[in-house]
Amino acid sequence: MPGLLVSQNCNSQVHLVVGSTALSLTRVSKSLECGADVILIAPKTSETTQTLAVWETEVQDREASCPNFRWIQRAFKDDDLTVLGRDEVDNVVDTVFVAHHSPSTVGIRISALCKRLRIPINVADSPELSTFTLLSTHTDGPLQVGVTTSGKGCRLASRIRREIVSSLPLDIAQACHKVGELKRSIEEEDAKDLEHHNVNLDSLYHEIGQNDDDAVQNHKFNELVLEERSDLEKSRALKKKQRIRWLSQVVEYYPFSQLAALSIEDLCSQYRHGRNFSAVEDVVTNKKGSIALVGSGPGAPGLLTTSALAAITTADLVLADKLVPAGVLDLIPRHVETFIAKKFPGNAEAAQEQLLNMGIIALKEGKSVVRLKQGDPYIFGRGAEEYLFFSKHGYKPQVIPGITSALSGPLLAAISPTHREVADQVLICTGTGRKGTTPAIPEYVDSRTTIFLMALHRLADVTVWLRDAGWRMDVPCAIIERASCPDQRVIRTTLEHVAEAFERAGSRPPGILVVGKSCAVIEQTPSGQTWVIDEGCTLF
Repeated sequence: MPGLLVSQNCNSQVHLVVGSTALSLTRVSKSLECGADVILIAPKTSETTQTLAVWETEVQDREASCPNFRWIQRAFKDDDLTVLGRDEVDNVVDTVFVAHHSPSTVGIRISALCKRLRIPINVADSPELSTFTLLSTHTDGPLQVGVTTSGKGCRLASRIRREIVSSLPLDIAQACHKVGELKRSIEEEDAKDLEHHNVNLDSLYHEIGQNDDDAVQNHKFNELVLEERSDLEKSRALKKKQRIRWLSQVVEYYPFSQLAALSIEDLCSQYRHGRNFSAVEDVVTNKKGSIALVGSGPGAPGLLTTSALAAITTADLVLADKLVPAGVLDLIPRHVETFIAKKFPGNAEAAQEQLLNMGIIALKEGKSVVRLKQGDPYIFGRGAEEYLFFSKHGYKPQVIPGITSALSGPLLAAISPTHREVADQVLICTGTGRKGTTPAIPEYVDSRTTIFLMALHRLADVTVWLRDAGWRMDVPCAIIERASCPDQRVIRTTLEHVAEAFERAGSRPPGILVVGKSCAVIEQTPSGQTWVIDEGCTLF
């Protein structure tokens, strides 16, 4: 079974290293780097080999230069485990490393003693004697990346770790620092106000999966948060809730390269105030700007059209929706100014207005502007609204189609929306009305495949509306999230169980809901299972 991976705070702990090998020095160095006090137990040998002489010199040099390290020049004694530790834990040592390269009676004896005392122990090359193993790690400031093959091959773990690290942005540590500072800023500023309004901060972080690096993203991650202006205190508390969720969405949707480039001041300004573009300044220029409404497709850069790629690589300004996938955003040249919509829950209208007015300002400056939209601009993407807006201001947009997830998502999930004698029509509709209202619910047609966009954040409500409208609850359906991306996920079930399945699995936006008998033509849920989850997409 795979082990539980943790990052342990070793500051001021006492680590015991046993053995006179090169590995023992490696263990000493690593523990010292983590802030532990390290004791090496190894007898001074009478042998005069060059290797041992070099080892002893290095140990002596380390002891002379590091006050947190000492060398006890003798063999291990059983009571070392209970007398060399810290006073606050009754002198029991915190961790033990046995650095012998092959199983030995000493290693077996120390392992048994440590297990009896519940002291974590690692015996080199002996996973059966160890209660934990060490990962192949990379450290860059606050970021640590660790890889283990569970003892199957340390060389392979090192190679996998190098492959992962090589794909990270060069300044990823700065992104970690900046997001951490902003998170603390929000927590400190909001905690007092939330407490004053009797709102539990822990419950808000639990709701959006912010308590832990390993937290599953809750299915309510993109749920709308609507202000109740009749109750001022409740409205202010909801504002705090919006800002907590806003930070989690920035981390989720911004490309790493742009996260690392943002300053703390910019991030704080964006979440506290936002940039005000309500009043468009008159800018006189001899060059007339141009605007293109560009569809980015479902997610994979390989599904971006060549026309769309040409547009984003030659633009002066790209105004992107937050759900435009990172792989597409990474294609934008560094010199092209890029702004990502801050559409946190309850702020969609204000964020949309901000983007439109930013576009007008840039157009009046004579710039080439790309309005980069998820999927296709005209499939629930406000494309026609934006076309009319820019045309009204004297700038007729070029519209570049994108592959909509409504049709490509089912294909990538092994669902054929039409199939002879099963489905002879397809309906694309929304699960969210304007400003969060209930949308018009279509009637149930047995031979129709219905595809709902923007429905997952309120999936439980959608299923109730469908049931009340006469839909069969045993009809097959599927949730398709992050279609075409490597982390694509498909949940196959029926309308009766889809809300529960989604709540159990957590959210991985963006996603769509597909309902109809066509969902069970190619892939079926195994007999006896309520739902099944398929992970990954390797097509692109």
